This record gives sequence, C-alpha cells and structure tokens, in this order.
Amino acid sequence: MNLKAQLPNFITLLNLLSGVMGIIWVLEGELLYGAYFVLLSATFDFFDGFAARSLKVQSDMGKELDSLADVVSFGVLPGILLYTLTKTQTDSQFLPFLCLIIPLLSAYRLAKFNLDTRQSDRFIGLPTPASALFLTTLPHLAAKWPEMATWLNSPIALVVIAWITSLLLVAELPLIALKFKNSSLTDNSYRYGLLVIGAVCLIWLQLAGIPLVILAYLLLSGIENVFSKK
Repeated sequence: MNLKAQLPNFITLLNLLSGVMGIIWVLEGELLYGAYFVLLSATFDFFDGFAARSLKVQSDMGKELDSLADVVSFGVLPGILLYTLTKTQTDSQFLPFLCLIIPLLSAYRLAKFNLDTRQSDRFIGLPTPASALFLTTLPHLAAKWPEMATWLNSPIALVVIAWITSLLLVAELPLIALKFKNSSLTDNSYRYGLLVIGAVCLIWLQLAGIPLVILAYLLLSGIENVFSKK
C-alpha cells in the first residue's frame, strides 16, 4: 500500500468521523455542538484536497470518498440538527421530517458537482459546506440575539429555511468562488468585499456571524451577476 497516496483519504475519513460525531452530539441534545463539528469537517475537507494536490496523488477514489464524507458532514448532520430543532418546537409528527430535504438535495448537489465542468472558477448553486455552516450556526445566532430566537425557533420558519437553503444547493445560480487568479482589486472586488464582511461578522459575533456571512455571500453574488451582464 502506498501510504503517501492514502494520506488524503485518511484526512477525508476524519471529515466523515467529525460528521458522525456531530450527529451523535446533536441527537444527545447538544445542538450548539453541530456547528463545531461542521467547522472541523470543513477543515479536513480543505486539507484532504490540499494534501492530494501537494503530494500529486489525486485519484477518482479520493474524489468519490470525499463526496461520501461530505454527504454525511454537510448534508446529514445539518439535516438532523434542523429536524431535532424543529421537533422541539412543535407537536406535529410530520413537520420535522420536512427538514430532511437537506441531506437529499445535498447528496444531489455533490453528485452534480462531480460531473459539472462549469464550476472551475465559479460555483453553480450554494456549496454544501456553506449551507451546512449556515444551518448549524442558526442556534448560535438565536443564542446571541435573543430577539431573533422567537423567529428562529418557529417550526414553520425552520422548515422554510431548510427548503430555501436546500433549493439553493441545486439552483442554477452562479456564485462567487474564492479563487484568485491575480491580486487585482478591480478583478476581485466582490471577493475582497466578502472577505472583509466575513472578518467583521466573525470578530463581532463569532459563530453567530456565519449566517450573516452566508447571506452577504448570496447578496454579493447576485449583485455581481447583475453587473456582469451589463
């Protein structure tokens, strides 16, 4: 066995392990922990690709394994979190299950991404890590801003958020990718703008700022799409 070739796969399995552990914590009622494990998974998700490129051991096996891990960490984990959160806010037996659209469309998104050659410098649809971070940090936003808690704890609102976010995963919507071809401010104004907004929100609100960063990401992408067509 070529150990060097297996290093990126090992890191990918750590991504998967983080996702599974996050699900366990959420099922035990520790909803705030979901975001920490998504962040950990996203870190491993970055480094497995970085390791594969650096060691020049990219493979079809690694690509498939990465998608399988991402389904759990960025699809099943946020889906279970929204399901659990909704279930605590309603007596309905049916309503919480509507949140399981998240893992379904996350899996569809990941399969589509593997086949879509258009996403080399732009994303088409919301990336699954961004979706997962948005959904799993909503409890942090509610804890940080008590005035938002009533709205965020509404079961109908949670289901609507789950469906809108899931549909954005598979939408034919061009979104900014933080891939810099050069350091030009003019060419990368929206990317730099997103980085500044992200830094401000994270310094100001910590994890509770992530939903605001994702909303800014969607807004800036929409503005860029409008002006790029003119």
